[in-house]
Amino acid sequence: MGANIYKNKKPLWIFLFPAFLFMAVYLYYPFLMNIYNSFQSITGLAHASKGLNSPWYSNYVKLFQDKAMRTAIVNTLIMMVVTIVGQVGVAIILALLVDNIKRGAKFFRTVYFFPIVISATALGLLFNLIFLYNKGMVNQFAELFGATKLIDWKDKSYALFTMMLPVMWQYVGFYFVILITGLNNISEELYEASSIDGASKFQRVRYITLPLLHNVICTCLVLAVTGALKVFDLPWIMFRSGMPNGATWLTGTYMYHQTMITGDIDYASTIAIVIVILGVIVSKIVNTIFKEKDY
Repeated sequence: MGANIYKNKKPLWIFLFPAFLFMAVYLYYPFLMNIYNSFQSITGLAHASKGLNSPWYSNYVKLFQDKAMRTAIVNTLIMMVVTIVGQVGVAIILALLVDNIKRGAKFFRTVYFFPIVISATALGLLFNLIFLYNKGMVNQFAELFGATKLIDWKDKSYALFTMMLPVMWQYVGFYFVILITGLNNISEELYEASSIDGASKFQRVRYITLPLLHNVICTCLVLAVTGALKVFDLPWIMFRSGMPNGATWLTGTYMYHQTMITGDIDYASTIAIVIVILGVIVSKIVNTIFKEKDY
């Protein structure tokens, strides 16, 4: 009788339809309208469309000619590399270290995860105090130790580092927790057998831990790359309007600037489409390179 319950698929639609309706109204319909709006002439929020642009593809021509958009895409690609190396890479090292200690593991798990709990706005203001405000805490410490030439962290040479360091620091704990969970699923019997065979700790990590953690790492990489496309709040708090000279634009912050500051809604819709397309392409590339394996 139990098997007959699972053969009847009709009740499943009762539970699937509300979720599908919610996504259709709040995800698919807005996305399709966003595509339509990219061909319209809309001069501000809550303003009615003035009709199709002349020519209708003018926003896409503008997109290719916009130097600020090129800067935003390049910076976003750099952010992806930073997230792969600085977030997932550091998280792997921390997870391996914490997994190999017997005392204080819970303490370190809490400490590394804690930045995720803090609001990105609060973190942005905190790092403004560290780097940007009134010479910043870093420069004040440098003065304390006798430095005569202080670094202008808003300068174009340092601005990307100043912006990306907090973003990298904030999300290390997120991937750390995912990797720790993956490490906990690896059987201790494998490590015990390898110890009996005379394997060193480095060999156990190389030949047991990392291969069995491969799929978890792949998941983290995909999340990191797609997350880099959506980074907005912390960079906007630190470098509003892409200063200096638009050098710190990201696709997310530039789209918000066009929407809320400039009021060029149709062009912002075009940027949003580029973000989606870029996310799909990059995710596909990452999934192809870091293909999951069956064990």
